[in-house]
Amino acid sequence: MTRTLRDPDGLIRTATFGWAGARAVLGVVALLDPPRVSRPWIGDDADRTGALVFARALGGRDLALGAGAMFAAARGEPIRTWALAASAADLGDTLITYRHREQLPRGRRAFIAGLAGGSALIGVGLALAERRRAGR
Repeated sequence: MTRTLRDPDGLIRTATFGWAGARAVLGVVALLDPPRVSRPWIGDDADRTGALVFARALGGRDLALGAGAMFAAARGEPIRTWALAASAADLGDTLITYRHREQLPRGRRAFIAGLAGGSALIGVGLALAERRRAGR
């Protein structure tokens, strides 16, 4: 079904579904192949046991947050709590990456921080958009 500006609630749900779906896929990849997700972020340490455990834990987090938001969006339920929870996780990832930027591989640290920060902004935007719609 095509969403238009005449169906803002549908646009919000569709955007949430896509954003959350990307997060869920990232979570699945992190669970199944943790170095694939963590190597761009932390470099060669991605193969160490602690990094594998931590990447899988983050994968579980992202799968849960993404799936929850997807299911809420698909059922037409409020997505605000899911979007804000995921945004808080992304903001944490962004701030932690920034804090340790000098110790992280140069090649992609800005990309990873930008990706996490951008995702946080998208989630907040979706939550605000839903809130505005609910207030009408």
